[in-house]
Amino acid sequence: MHIHILGICGTFMGGLAVLAKEAGHRVTGCDANVYPPMSTQLEAQGIELIQGYDPGQTQLAPDLYVIGNVVSRGNPLVEEILNRSLPYVSGPQWMGEHILRNKWVLAVAGTHGKTTTSAMLTWILEDAGYAPGFLIGGVPMNFGISARLSGKGVDSDFFVIEADEYDTAFFDKRSKFVHYHAKTAVMNNLEYDHADIFPDLAAIETQFHHLARTVPGIGRIVFNADEAALGRVLQRGCWSDKESFGRGAGHDWGMTEHADGSFDVLFQGKAEGRVEWALTGGHNRCNALAAIAAARHVGVPVAQAAQSLARFENVKRRMEVRGVVNNITVFDDFAHHPTAIATTVGGLRQKLGAGGRILAVLEPRSNTMKLGAMKDALPGSLAEADLVFGFGSREALGWSLGDALAPLGARASSFEQIDALVAAVAAAALPGDQIIVMSNGGFGGVHQKLLEALAR
Repeated sequence: MHIHILGICGTFMGGLAVLAKEAGHRVTGCDANVYPPMSTQLEAQGIELIQGYDPGQTQLAPDLYVIGNVVSRGNPLVEEILNRSLPYVSGPQWMGEHILRNKWVLAVAGTHGKTTTSAMLTWILEDAGYAPGFLIGGVPMNFGISARLSGKGVDSDFFVIEADEYDTAFFDKRSKFVHYHAKTAVMNNLEYDHADIFPDLAAIETQFHHLARTVPGIGRIVFNADEAALGRVLQRGCWSDKESFGRGAGHDWGMTEHADGSFDVLFQGKAEGRVEWALTGGHNRCNALAAIAAARHVGVPVAQAAQSLARFENVKRRMEVRGVVNNITVFDDFAHHPTAIATTVGGLRQKLGAGGRILAVLEPRSNTMKLGAMKDALPGSLAEADLVFGFGSREALGWSLGDALAPLGARASSFEQIDALVAAVAAAALPGDQIIVMSNGGFGGVHQKLLEALAR
């Protein structure tokens, strides 16, 4: 089958393209912005890429058009496909029908931690010999790729997928994850996000309720019992086995946390294994607990899963060290929601203690941030940072970043030019400082610019 993918350079659609190629299909695709690193990754797979959405691409005469959710009505290629009644489908539906069918799907959902938890779960299964396929919205450093059908030379029965609650396509406003038909579903947490498509938290809870409806009776939902919103979701109906986890008391899965970041894994009150690793933050320990619980559902012993996590190398852009200059460390992190920002900064603060300085460099660029839905929560999320440097113009955001950060007083400043931001951070940084750069985009290559400025 020849499939032509619209919006191919997005993380999900790019991963889908790799899987389709690996499955033996001819794959071509187009996007408004065809540029590295996704373009080079796809071209290395032998996938032909086209810049833009010219309707003349219908001359390729593919068997099927797979349409990403970044593409909307009014797009010239979409209009041509519709006018000519050409066959099309959404990316998630194509995944469900062509890749995930007949697989034991382990889907990881939640507002935060989906990528990291998916990567942990995939690594646990890989280390246990299950050779799972996976599609993750980041690059797990244990694998170096974001998607594969299964381990080399193995037709695995298992597939781990990051289960996003964002909408499926312009013609299907259900969340992506309803198409995956998970047998093991992780519900990591749930709070308000994606203000561009959801009016309130209740609307997102409804989508998670739909996810619960798709899990079979022989399946299992692993859910964070510390999250009131998930409690409300499951009260609306649950037709499968379920296991709770969290840092609170009385859950099926719990933990005893230690000062060095390690923790004992408790199942029904009994210690089953210890995770000793370098990751920081209570959020990552909860992510690990969820991954261990999900892996147990397919047969991986708890003690073995805990040992595997000692060799887990995290995901690119999740507190990834980009460089150390003059004893100043520059981290790259994907955090862009206030809760994620708070847990990222708080995890590093816990590791450093009161003596170390944290310089937070933030670009609020998600759709939710641009709508201003979370701007009032920014100062509180950055409370543990010693200095805050924000980047974004009123024109780009629709609101004033400087005003939003004003409650932090002299600790915070905002900039509209990358070079001015870099100069200010470099001038403020001292040996021993930790600089966390937080954005869900490229941030103008600020990481390398900071390292070069610090070296000067």
